[in-house]
Amino acid sequence: MTDTRQALESWREEKRSAYLYRIVSDAESGTTRQVLFLELARAAEDQAGIWAGLLHDAGIGLPERYTPDLRSRTVAWLIPRLGVRPLRGVLAAMKVRGMSLYHGAAPHAMPTRAGQREARHGRGSGSGGNLRAAVFGVNDGLVSNASLILGVSGASPEPAWVLLAGTAGLLAGAFSMAAGEYVSVRAQREFYEYQISLEREELDQYPREEAAELALIYEAKGVARDEARRMAEALIQDPDQALDTLAREELGLNPEELGSPLGAAVSSFLAFAAGASIPLLPYLMFSGHTAFLGTLAATGVCLFGVGATISLFTGKHALYGGARMLAIGGLAGATTWSIGRVLGVALG
Repeated sequence: MTDTRQALESWREEKRSAYLYRIVSDAESGTTRQVLFLELARAAEDQAGIWAGLLHDAGIGLPERYTPDLRSRTVAWLIPRLGVRPLRGVLAAMKVRGMSLYHGAAPHAMPTRAGQREARHGRGSGSGGNLRAAVFGVNDGLVSNASLILGVSGASPEPAWVLLAGTAGLLAGAFSMAAGEYVSVRAQREFYEYQISLEREELDQYPREEAAELALIYEAKGVARDEARRMAEALIQDPDQALDTLAREELGLNPEELGSPLGAAVSSFLAFAAGASIPLLPYLMFSGHTAFLGTLAATGVCLFGVGATISLFTGKHALYGGARMLAIGGLAGATTWSIGRVLGVALG
């Protein structure tokens, strides 16, 4: 029963993929991708035929005409209106392959040795992405907690209240960021793992058809037809390498960089806490007006430093990036201080 249920679900998935491939092909009319997705639709129909044969042998009848479900019809309605690129994540989740063509990656030749494969994958933006996330995490903590501290100090200059509010803001913000990052990365990882598991099952069930799909994608990237087929056939001989390449080329995923939910949560917590602690430190070291001025000075210097660091990613001049971030943070702080001041007088 379980096998027939799985076969029926696989038949539905292949029919749904074929339906969406044709919609994508129509949306890509006049481009080289049009033929690719039309060929992928035919391949999906062939794979659906394999499952239909298994179900027929098991005495399970199938409808004469496939009827797309509501989700598929909705996505099909959106494709010609929004384009394929904005919907590539949704389409990948619905087993539409070839989405790596929309990630802006340049075509690359098939690696012939494991060392070449590892070297190519190692040149990703992992370290740069981690640095970017850390900088923005520090910036979030710095701006949000500085604004909170200035708002509270505007309402009540009592250091104990400011210290309490700043500590609460640091902890609440850091835990909130960590929880949000954990859930986000966990959901993303589960989606990626599900997609890769589908590829593994299909590779086991019909490797020749998977090789044909991969050859079509290589061909769409500019590889000559015979060479694309040779590359795909060679890849299928090594199941591990085949799965790795199918995930990259059909899904646009890197199996080695799915992300760690716990690691992302800890990093987010530490980055936010580091930024949020900066405007709080003067109230731990000083008191009264000195602590307030210390917060202004420490926050201003760090805002400028964060803005200058962000300029490394934006390509802007460091002085411009620092001044812009200082102006934005200063405006946020001045606004919250003014609001706190008005509320303090009104409730006073």
